[in-house]
Formats: sequence, C-alpha cells, structure tokens
Amino acid sequence: MSGVTLDRVTKRFGEAQVIHGVDLTIEHGEFCVFVGPSGCGKSTLLRMVAGLEETSDGTIRIGARDVTQVDPSERGVAMVFQTYALYPHMTVAENMGFGLKMTGHPKTEIDRKVAEAARILRLDSLLARKPKALSGGQRQRVAIGRAIVRGPEVFLFDEPLSNLDAELRVEMRVEIARLHKEIGATMIYVTHDQVEAMTLADKIVVLRSGRVEQVGRPLDLYRDPDNRFVAGFIGSPSMNFLEGTVEKAGRVLVPGLASSIDTGAALPGAGAQVVAGIRPQNLRLVEGATHRVEMTEALGGVSFVHLTGPGGEKIVVEARGDVLAEGGTMTGLAFDDADALFFAADEAGRRLR
Repeated sequence: MSGVTLDRVTKRFGEAQVIHGVDLTIEHGEFCVFVGPSGCGKSTLLRMVAGLEETSDGTIRIGARDVTQVDPSERGVAMVFQTYALYPHMTVAENMGFGLKMTGHPKTEIDRKVAEAARILRLDSLLARKPKALSGGQRQRVAIGRAIVRGPEVFLFDEPLSNLDAELRVEMRVEIARLHKEIGATMIYVTHDQVEAMTLADKIVVLRSGRVEQVGRPLDLYRDPDNRFVAGFIGSPSMNFLEGTVEKAGRVLVPGLASSIDTGAALPGAGAQVVAGIRPQNLRLVEGATHRVEMTEALGGVSFVHLTGPGGEKIVVEARGDVLAEGGTMTGLAFDDADALFFAADEAGRRLR
C-alpha cells in the first residue's frame, strides 16, 4: 500500500513559518489535489513529501515507512515539474529511460519499461524524435513518461500544465485523468487552478497561508464549504458575497439581492451582520428594475451577466440562451432561498449552518 500520511507537518524558513501543523491522509490509489492561491504553501508541502524540502517538525509516511528523514531518491516517489527539463540532445526514448540507465538497469529492462510508458502515453510514434520536434503537450507527456518508467509508489505533479495554452491544458487534463485510471497509482497534484482541481481530483485539499482550510471530494467542497474562503475559491465564476442583516431567527435581509431570505442556518441575534453567498448559476434574471446590467460576457451556450445592485453591490449571474441582457438596462433577480449560504461577517468567515 502506498498512501501518504502527514502528521502535524511543519515547515520553517528561519523564523518564518510557512506550513502550520498539517494533518492529512491520502489513501492508496487516490488522486489528491493541493489547491490554493499563490503563496499558500502547496508547492512547499509537495516538495516536503518529495524530500526536496526538509521537514521542520512532524512526520511524513509513505505506506508504512517513515520517510521524514529519508533521501529523496529512496522515498519511492517521482516528480513532474512545471518545466519539462528534457535533455535536448537525447531522443524521447533516451530521455524517458535516462534515470534507469544511470541506476544501472539492464538495457532490455529499460527498453521494455520505456515501451510500456510510451504505450500508455501514446508516444509510440515519437520515440526517435528529439524535444525540439515536439509540441508542448508532447514534451509534458515525455516528462510524465520519465516518471512512469521508474515505477514509483507515488507520483507528484507540481503545476505541470501551467506552461501550456488553454486547448492543450484541457487535452492534458484528460490525459492525466486517463493515466491515473489506467495505472491506479497514488498521485498528488499541485495547482492554483480550481477547474483543474475539480476535474481531476478524488480529494481536494484547499490551502491558505500554510494551513488546510478544508479537505473533501470536489462536489462536497463546492456544495458544502466550511468557510467563505473555500466557498469563494471553489467554483467558477466565484460565488457572489453580499452583506446581510439578521431580521429574526431564520431570516436575513440582503439588500444587494433586494430580498429577505428564509434560512435554516444557526444565525446570531437580530441586528447582527452576516454575509450571504449565492452562486451565479443559482440566480435568474426576471422582470423588474432592482439591478442594473453593466455588461454581458457571451460565451456561446452560456453568458455571464455583470450587475450592480441597489447599493452598488457587484453580482454575477450565469444565464443560458441566445437572448443577451444589454448593458445599461434594468432587471430583477430571482433565486431559491435554499441556494443561499451564510457566513460569519468576521475575517475567518466560518459557515453558519
């Protein structure tokens, strides 16, 4: 079994602590994605698992082995970086098999493993080419193939798609998902792109400032976030957040939505301030004159309508169909009360349930 366990893992650079006591269990064969904004510690945490950064405190286990102080080459991991780092003078086959060659593996074994990795990654026809004759997506597949031939217990991906254009990113997401399904290995993947996280992960770990905000399956985090940060980070476009005032038990006035909302959440007392959150796809444009249309982003089958509320609130609505809301016109908003979530108005922004 090759799951990964982090037990109170901490990282300090001098007096600056960047990872704060992370506890996490990644099961064998699971595809786990670390996601969060730049500087949240996701790449540092991945490099700690790889052994490329020392662990200041805590324990890292791969399977049953404590690898906290083990050399990176002996941890049973393979890492795919943002940059392809291919040798330009070597062919695809030579690049993929170089690591095995350096550790003294027989040529027949290297050829067999390279051929198998090439089959999985659909690189069979490219083995004789050199990197300059490959597209960006093909180069990234070669870098992944170099990891596959090593037969690691755990694959580590550090933002591997960030250098690719939009079309190639989608193509490579599909390739990586297919790869995971075919080989069934434990994979840990770092990205700042929540779309990648939602489409690839069995489990998402949302990080902020070196701390785990929430861990769960993609749709669980999307539907049931623990706090305002997770609610805003997961989902595209981002959730709309609007100020609200508790009118009485179970009822909140939200001027930005021109509505009073019934909720089963445990609210503070009457007069207290809270934050209401509602996703763009849960809002509907209706007859009325409460909100001003500022602009509409038409993307084909779907459009995003940017509104200004009665008090200047900024709201995004996802609309479908060919009839587009025109800038400068007025509209009303409708939604189901059950789709509104509520959060504490303080900095922590915990979910009110």
